[in-house]
Amino acid sequence: MENLLRAKKLWDLIDPGIRERRVGVAQSEAEKKKLEELQAKDLQVVKHYLYQAIDRVTFQGNARVKRSMLQKLRRDFEILEMKEREMITEYFARVLTIVNQMRSNGENMPDDKIVEKVLRTLTEKYLFVVVSIEESRDVEKMMIDELQSTLLVHEQKFKKIERDEDQTLTINHENSGGRGRGRSSYRGRGRGSSSFNKETVECYKCHKLEHFQYECPTWKE
Repeated sequence: MENLLRAKKLWDLIDPGIRERRVGVAQSEAEKKKLEELQAKDLQVVKHYLYQAIDRVTFQGNARVKRSMLQKLRRDFEILEMKEREMITEYFARVLTIVNQMRSNGENMPDDKIVEKVLRTLTEKYLFVVVSIEESRDVEKMMIDELQSTLLVHEQKFKKIERDEDQTLTINHENSGGRGRGRSSYRGRGRGSSSFNKETVECYKCHKLEHFQYECPTWKE
């Protein structure tokens, strides 16, 4: 609801809210008109969205329908993975859409479970970011917004690298007189990079070798 109201530019009516006129304090006509407009918007728009949301939860069907819906949503959640060219905001939107539907059907979905799911299903280029997060932070206490903002920072870095890489290719192509393709100096990112040896990698959960924490088979236990 907060995201919806922020998108509709109505969140100010919730926080800080409407300041009522104090008794004994005179108001100008413009101030009175502004207050009336805010009160009308609060009644006609904000409460409308809130009541709509309550109705969707309250009247979405009997227990059998909810169980069937929840089973489908659980499958959808399990097979979720970030697509190769997908943006961080787009992937989080897909994840949270399913999560919110699961919660509205009675599923217990704590933030740490969502954080772990996202970390497990990011694309290959985020591998070192995932390792860094797991080594430096307590994933079980990490908030969804905190994870998203961290990943957005790295996404911007990746974009800069790609822009620099494209510029290098263009310059090399021009310097070669347009013959053949330029060659980039940046290596080791994404698919096609050299294979990574995990023999000496220690898991920060079970402390066994050959896998990272996000790949640990003991997570489900």
